[in-house]
Amino acid sequence: MKLSARRQPPTVRLRRLAAELRGLRSAAGLTREDVSEQTGINPATLYRIESAKSRPQRRTLMAMLDLYGVTDSDRRTELIALSRQAAQLGWLRAYESELPELYTTYISFEAEARSVRNYESLIVPGLLQTEEYAREVIKAGLPLAGEDDVRTRVEARRQRQEALQKKDPLRLWAILDEAVLHRQVGGSSVMLGQMQTLVSAVAEPHVTLQIIPFEGGAHAGMPGSFVVMDFPDPADPALVYIDSMAGDLFLEKGADVRRFAGIFEHLQAAALDPAASVRTIKDRIDELREVGKAG
Repeated sequence: MKLSARRQPPTVRLRRLAAELRGLRSAAGLTREDVSEQTGINPATLYRIESAKSRPQRRTLMAMLDLYGVTDSDRRTELIALSRQAAQLGWLRAYESELPELYTTYISFEAEARSVRNYESLIVPGLLQTEEYAREVIKAGLPLAGEDDVRTRVEARRQRQEALQKKDPLRLWAILDEAVLHRQVGGSSVMLGQMQTLVSAVAEPHVTLQIIPFEGGAHAGMPGSFVVMDFPDPADPALVYIDSMAGDLFLEKGADVRRFAGIFEHLQAAALDPAASVRTIKDRIDELREVGKAG
C-alpha cells in the first residue's frame, strides 16, 4: 500500500535529539507555550519535534538552541550533527513509500540496535526466516495484499537480515514456543528448509536460540510476542516493541522496559538451554524428512 504525506520514521538519532531538546527546554524553565510565543514555532510542530515524529529544520533548531541558552559551540555542533544524521535511513529509504509507517519505524530502530531479545509464540522471528517461509507468513497475514506488496515485504525482510551478517553484527537472542516448530507454514518442504536455516543460524556466536517445550506447560510468554531492543550508545535507552492485532506498540518508559526484560528472563529460565534447543530442532528436521519420504 502506497501512502502520501508520510512522516519520517523516528530513527534512534531522531529519538535522541528529541530527548535532548526536551531536556534543554526543561532546564531553561520553559513550557512549549513559552517556546512557541518567543520563537514563533507552531505548537504542533514543537510537539512533533519533541516526540521524535519530525526532524527540525535548521533555522528552527537554531531558534530553539538560542532560546535555551546553548552558547557552547561544541554543544551546538553536536546537536546540529545529530539532527543531520537523524535523516539517515540507508537501504530503508527505497522502501519508505511501500511499507506501513510503523513497520519502517521498527526497521529503523532494529537497524541501529546493538542487540535484540525476541520472543515468538507462533512464527519464526523475521530475522531468521527463509524467503519461502516469509512469503507464506506475509501472504497469510495480509490476505488482501497483491503479489507486488508481498514481494516488497519479503525483500525488506531479507534486507533486515543483513544486520546479522555485517562486520559488527546485531546480537540476537530468540526464544520460541515449541509450537513454532510444528505449525505447518507452507508445508513440509518449506518447514524443512526453515528448520535447517535455524540450525545454521545458531552456529554463529552472535545468535542464541532457545525453545520452550510443550511439556513446560504455561509460561510468561503466553500473552504474546515481543521484542526488546538495546542500542550501542547509553544515551539511547532500550525500547520494547509489541505487534498485535490491535496495532503496533513501542514502549520506552523504563518501567515498561524493565517489565519485559524481566519476562524475557523468566522465559530464558523456562526454555531448554541452547544445546538442547538445537537438538529439538534437529529432531523436528528428522520428522519432516520422514514426512517427505512418505509423501
